[in-house]
Amino acid sequence: MIRVENISKEYADLRTGQFVALGGISFHAEPGQIYGLLGPNGAGKTTALRILSTVLKPTGGSASINGSDVVTEAEAVRHQIGFVSNNTAVYDRMTAWEMVEYFGRLYGLDVELLRARMEAIFEQLQMNEIRDVLGGKMSTGMKQKVSIARAIVHDPPVLIFDEATVGLDVLVARALLESVSQLRENGKCILFSTHIMREAERLCDRVAIMHRGRVLAEGSLDELREQHDEPDLEELFFDLITAQECLAVA
Repeated sequence: MIRVENISKEYADLRTGQFVALGGISFHAEPGQIYGLLGPNGAGKTTALRILSTVLKPTGGSASINGSDVVTEAEAVRHQIGFVSNNTAVYDRMTAWEMVEYFGRLYGLDVELLRARMEAIFEQLQMNEIRDVLGGKMSTGMKQKVSIARAIVHDPPVLIFDEATVGLDVLVARALLESVSQLRENGKCILFSTHIMREAERLCDRVAIMHRGRVLAEGSLDELREQHDEPDLEELFFDLITAQECLAVA
């Protein structure tokens, strides 16, 4: 469903000559699976997700979504994904219903199909009470629900969440994580970027721990714990990152 093979991304830098945002990462994610990208700020998680969502082009390597190449078949990829981040904007002068409907029309959904999809989504995400609330009057939690709704309105097989719980209070964050879990139960392939270990432990079937554009470890949580002889994911994460920082200084 998601295939990433040795993807790299480099930028020109006036001081160093070249900045490596991604140094060649690879991973696969399947339907009905939540794959986590874990790493501190600057690890390259967002760069990887922007490449997969066709916003950026990789310097090297290849990636595909549901069989469509992210570079040569970008339009097809955009119809295969839904994207949610922690700073997805909503339109102040449109209601929740109008915003989701607008995105459904952008995806070319038939009017009757779109209405049926919206009714089901608003029920699933418990959004009927905010159906007529303007974006400018929404709380952060309401905006995140709208972001999820418009990301799934076209029923994409792949969903990408980029640090989607950052800045949310604990109740709203919990509700978002429950929605993500339900989407997995519906057979979606989900890529979930976070630096919060508890979220990864609760949700992810497999994870890649990233640091400075590289994957330090990859596998299921049980596999990583066994490989590194460390039952606590946060300690495992900290040890890997610290070891890499020491190597960089040496």
